[in-house]
Amino acid sequence: MDGDIRLRQRLAAGDDGALRQAYDHFSSLVHTLALQVTRRREVAEEITQDVFVHLWENPYAFDPSRGTLRTWLAMLSHRRAVDWVRKEERRRRLLDAVEHAEPAVPIIDVIIADETEVRVRHAVAALPQRLREAVELAYYRGRTYQQAAIELGLPEGTLKSRIRTGLRCIADTLAEEESV
Repeated sequence: MDGDIRLRQRLAAGDDGALRQAYDHFSSLVHTLALQVTRRREVAEEITQDVFVHLWENPYAFDPSRGTLRTWLAMLSHRRAVDWVRKEERRRRLLDAVEHAEPAVPIIDVIIADETEVRVRHAVAALPQRLREAVELAYYRGRTYQQAAIELGLPEGTLKSRIRTGLRCIADTLAEEESV
């Protein structure tokens, strides 16, 4: 653990020898995990590079008090590989939807709708729990305001306020993403 702390300090100081050391020790693990998830060598190589670039550019993203560098890099590799698989699956679904879509539906509408759905789901997931629960019950589980309020043990007005606040937060998040 002390070695991980020192390595992080060296990375933060811009010591490229520290990056080389981390790469030598953990690149095989990172690549293997990415390859197991994606089943694509070129994608696993890209993920491996991304993981180590992230480590180099953000050494303090790794917190030694929460685990080892090995575990953190493995988790990062796995997350990025899973994200790639999900993105690839969405792309395949889009292609299937396009092939089977009515000619009246422009392809751009299908693409925008799918991307918007993903962005909204991420924004909902990022909400504080009390807001997320209210929004999910009302919009994803089809509950009326009254049903959702009873389920959460809240006055109906409080539930409506949480939903409005949650929707504002989602709109702000989406607006920020568009401005980037």
